[in-house]
Amino acid sequence: MFNYQIIIEYLGSNYVGWQIQKNGTSIQSLVEKALNKTLKSKIKINGSGRTDAGVHAKAQSANFFSKTVIKDKFKFLNTINYFLKKTTVSIIDLKKKNKNFHARFSAKRRLYEYEILNRIGKLTIKNNRSWLVKKKLDLKKMKKGISYLIGTHDFSAFRASSCSAKNPIRTISKAKIKKVGDKITVTFESKSFLQTQVRSMVGCLKYIGENKWKPKKIKDIINLRKRALCAPPAPPQGLYLKNVFY
Repeated sequence: MFNYQIIIEYLGSNYVGWQIQKNGTSIQSLVEKALNKTLKSKIKINGSGRTDAGVHAKAQSANFFSKTVIKDKFKFLNTINYFLKKTTVSIIDLKKKNKNFHARFSAKRRLYEYEILNRIGKLTIKNNRSWLVKKKLDLKKMKKGISYLIGTHDFSAFRASSCSAKNPIRTISKAKIKKVGDKITVTFESKSFLQTQVRSMVGCLKYIGENKWKPKKIKDIINLRKRALCAPPAPPQGLYLKNVFY
């Protein structure tokens, strides 16, 4: 058996998320069907993580085992993307890995990026690809607020009620906010995240930017660990899985 890693780019707007579900089309199901046709074999893939419905990926990572060696990378990518041509999913790279490699369990860090367009005008090119916030945001206060999220904390207040993770403690190794023109980009890096954690953190930062909260409230929310105190999660369309590091 040969173990392969694929890098997947997708717009998640029309899908129920990464994981196969009964209530709609998932990214995982589309990729597996395309792999089955390409390799003429039943293939199951392991994703690096589950992105929610509407969330996008610039470099989702997955691995699969194949009985036959893939000799021609160009032909493989060309063929599998032919079977994905009617979707908003693309396989952008293929790498041969050792048998112990697992897209989820071998990952050391994951990088998520959230995009906000801070302007009055409606979204056109960025429709379903960014969060439109019309009220001018105070970037200085948002940067102060995000500093409280860095480090190891109990993020119980920031996770969805449906989150299945046994342990709510996570370590945010990097977190930053950058503004270019009317685009604000918020990035978080961690080994793993809880369900809706990133969107919940961005929602809180938006409240701070709108002067609804003081930056220090982030610290209070972490310490009190109550979901009801957290701001509403930012919508999924602004969130991107940017990279997975091994």
